Amino acid sequence: MEENLDPKIEVNKGISDNTNKSNSNEITVPKSEKIIEQEKEIKINKESPNSKKTSEPEVDVKNTNNPPAKTIPKQKKELPIEKKPFQEFINLHLIPELAEEINQRGLKINNINLKNTKRPIAEDKCWVINCNIEDTCSFWLSFEKEDISSLKSISLSKPNQKPSIIESFLIDEKKITLKLIISRILQRLNGQKLIGIN
Repeated sequence: MEENLDPKIEVNKGISDNTNKSNSNEITVPKSEKIIEQEKEIKINKESPNSKKTSEPEVDVKNTNNPPAKTIPKQKKELPIEKKPFQEFINLHLIPELAEEINQRGLKINNINLKNTKRPIAEDKCWVINCNIEDTCSFWLSFEKEDISSLKSISLSKPNQKPSIIESFLIDEKKITLKLIISRILQRLNGQKLIGIN
């Protein structure tokens, strides 16, 4: 039996097939273009210098080349002996060194101390170094204030006697030092012929 094909129907069929194909192409092409565009956008974002990368920490190039300079603490200069607190200066420096100087001359010290007490003769209260040298003399070095630069006086006496004179001590000296105080005490004792300085 011979098929009765109407050429119009075949043509239409071909057209409808083509339209179906073109329709299917139209549907798929935009999808693939969108995907391509999205991939391009993702790629651009990755390469963009302004985009923030969360996985890699930012490194400051300046700091990697130059490590931070270490600060070396300055060593504090030790205070001169004369700048130390009054009682520390007297008890730890003046009295021991004065005693040593006197002992080197073959003399024996019975006692030597610092007290806040009445000064001999004047009877006013101040800081007084009292020293008793066996079979030789006693002397009292007085400081008006708890400060080696304050007004000073000295009194001397022979053994078992009370002092009769009070004299000013180091009034003209601008700078008071440990060595100066010791040398002037020894000068006074020698001036009264109480000790002999070689």
